[in-house]
Amino acid sequence: MNYTRFINGLSAARKPSPIREMTKLLTQGSPDLVFLASGVPNPSMFPFQGASVTLRDGSTIQLEGKTINDALQYGPTQGYGPLLAQLKEMQQKLHSPPCWTNTEVLITNGSQDGLCKAFEMMMNLNDHVIVQEPVYAGTLAILNPYKPQYVPVQCDANGLIPEELRRSLESKWKSEDTQSSKSDVPKVLYVNPAGANPTGVSIPLSRRQEIYQIAKDFDLIIFEDDPYYFLQFDKERTPSFLSLDTDGRVIRFDSLSKVLSSGIRLGYVTGPRELVEPITYHMQVSVLHASSLSQVLVSELLKQWGQEGFLGHVDRVQKFYSQQREIMLKAAETHLTGLAEWNIPQGGMFLWIKCLEVSDTRPMIMDRALKKDVILLPGREFMTDPSQPCPYMRASFSLASPENIDRGFRNLAQLIREEIELTKKV
Repeated sequence: MNYTRFINGLSAARKPSPIREMTKLLTQGSPDLVFLASGVPNPSMFPFQGASVTLRDGSTIQLEGKTINDALQYGPTQGYGPLLAQLKEMQQKLHSPPCWTNTEVLITNGSQDGLCKAFEMMMNLNDHVIVQEPVYAGTLAILNPYKPQYVPVQCDANGLIPEELRRSLESKWKSEDTQSSKSDVPKVLYVNPAGANPTGVSIPLSRRQEIYQIAKDFDLIIFEDDPYYFLQFDKERTPSFLSLDTDGRVIRFDSLSKVLSSGIRLGYVTGPRELVEPITYHMQVSVLHASSLSQVLVSELLKQWGQEGFLGHVDRVQKFYSQQREIMLKAAETHLTGLAEWNIPQGGMFLWIKCLEVSDTRPMIMDRALKKDVILLPGREFMTDPSQPCPYMRASFSLASPENIDRGFRNLAQLIREEIELTKKV
C-alpha cells in the first residue's frame, strides 16, 4: 500500500527525536557500553529501593535490583522490551495478522492515547471521517476540534451495517477518487467491533469481511478500537479486523484497562510500520513513553502467569461481566417492560436503552435523574449531531452491585413515568 495520503503534513514533518533514539540504544548495547549520550538519571539517587505487589491469589510480584531500576527509569518510546515481546507474541497467537512481517506494536498510555495520536496523524480540518453511529463519545471528543464532516453509518443489533456503509460512500464518491490528491474521499473508518460502547453489539465475522472489502474498494484505513475484545460473551471470540488484514490497512487499538487495571494506563497499537512509526514520533515529543513502572509490573505479571494464565484471568473477567449483564437484563425486564426496549449486549459493559414515549432523554437525565438517585448517560452524547433529540440512554453494568442495579432501574422506571406525564402536560 501507498500510505502517503493517510499522513497529514504536520505528522509527515515529524522526525525522530535524537535523544529518544539514543535512549533506545541504551537497551540494545552490550554490558560494557559506556553510555554518555543522554541525561538519564542515576538510579542510585532514586529513593525507592524495591516494591512488592500482592495478587488476589496471595502470590506476590517483587520488583528489585535491575527490575526496579527499569521500572523507575526512562525507557524506549516503543515500550519496555520484555513487555513488547510478550504483547507481540500475544497478538500473533490471538490474531495471526497476515501482514505480520510489516507490523509494529507500540505501547501507549492507554488505548485512547494511541487512538488520539492516530487521528492526529491523519486528520485535517473539515476532513470526511466515517464512524459507526452511535459512536463512543471519547472518539467524538477527539474528532470534533477538526470540525469534521461526519459520515455516520447506522448500526443494528449486529453492529455496523455493511450495505449502509457502501451506500454512504457510493452516494458521494467513486473508488477511483482515492487516486486524486484533490479528492475529499474519506481516509478513515472508525469502528468499535466487539461489545461496542455504547450499544454492546458485536459485528459478526461475515459483516467484518464485507466491511473490510468495502475498505479495500475505497482505500480506507480501518481504526479497530477494540477495548472490549476480551469481554465478548460468546464462547468463541470473533476474529478481528487485524486477523483479516491482507493489505496492511488496519490499525488496531487494544487496552489492558478492562482486564488488568484502568489506572495503570496501558494500551497498545498494532498496525503497519509506516503508520505506527509517526505515532511513535508523536509520543517521543509528548509523553516520551508509557509509564515504565506500569510496563514492568505488567511484564512481571505476564511472566509469572504465562499466556495461558493471562487468558484464564480474562475468562474469569468475561464471566463476571456476563453475570452482571444478566442481572441488569433481569432488572430491565422487571422495571422497564412497556417503558423501554433494548437489545441483549453481546459484550462490553453497557446496555443501550430506548425509551418508548420519551423523545429526548437528555433533559430527563441531566435535569431530573439525580433527584431519583439514578444517573445514566443520555444518548445524544454518542451522536455525531448532539443537537438532535435522542430517545436512547446508556446504562453501565460494570460497577454497581446486583441490589443497586435493581434499585437503580426501579428509580429509572419512576423517572420515565414522571417524564411521560410531564410531556403530556406540556
